[in-house]
Amino acid sequence: MKRLPLRVRFWAAAVLLGASGAGLAADIPPVQRRSGFEDMSRESQAMQRDDTANPGMLWVLEGETLWAEKAGAAGRACADCHGDARTSMRAVAARYPAYASEQGRPVDLEGRINLCRTTRQNAPPLPREGREMLALSAFVAHQSRGLPITVGDDPRLEPFRARGEALFRQRQGQLNLSCAQCHDDRWGQRLAGAVIPQGHPTGYPLYRLEWQSLGSLERRLRNCLIGVRAEPFAPGSPEAVDLELYLMSRARGMPVETPAVRP
Repeated sequence: MKRLPLRVRFWAAAVLLGASGAGLAADIPPVQRRSGFEDMSRESQAMQRDDTANPGMLWVLEGETLWAEKAGAAGRACADCHGDARTSMRAVAARYPAYASEQGRPVDLEGRINLCRTTRQNAPPLPREGREMLALSAFVAHQSRGLPITVGDDPRLEPFRARGEALFRQRQGQLNLSCAQCHDDRWGQRLAGAVIPQGHPTGYPLYRLEWQSLGSLERRLRNCLIGVRAEPFAPGSPEAVDLELYLMSRARGMPVETPAVRP
């Protein structure tokens, strides 16, 4: 019998999953939380562990160069304000998205980088999925590698976190699926032959073998929304940041892996 194309098999599996998911999703107990790293092959795990083999380190190294590069009408570099990133940026990415007073709401790490560019360097914002933004965010996040995620300490974040959780549990798209139906209720099972992870954003930006490139969490969220045939969030939109805030708070205490490698 001829094997069905992957997109057809995914659609059929997703429809069955949606049809069987009438109940409410259950939170994953903290003792059962696991990174997507644990679902990878030994070869992919070894690639992430070895900085000389991890492709994401190429972006980290480029970000280190950009950190010291003067930009904008102000002629200032990130290092002019923040000094040595190994100390000034340590644990910073582990607490983002964070509340930005100038915005009156949380911003993600990419949003903070662009705020610094526009207000401190008098430079245009970087495209959110552009190579320079990925390099800078990977370099900053890399300074928190191995440290626990601490998002959620600021009480001003709570209404935004709650909105992100509502989005996580909301059925969306033509396939009528929620994030929670896959990543809370069916993690460890298989969908179209791939292991369903718990969906913890511990390693972004990360190198995805499918992309053959580094990518942000927003890119991954867009892929998921397109997969269930829903309208993707606009880049940097409040919905995208609120969902990221919930996902990071859901992973609170887990170590940062940036730059992670994923299939």
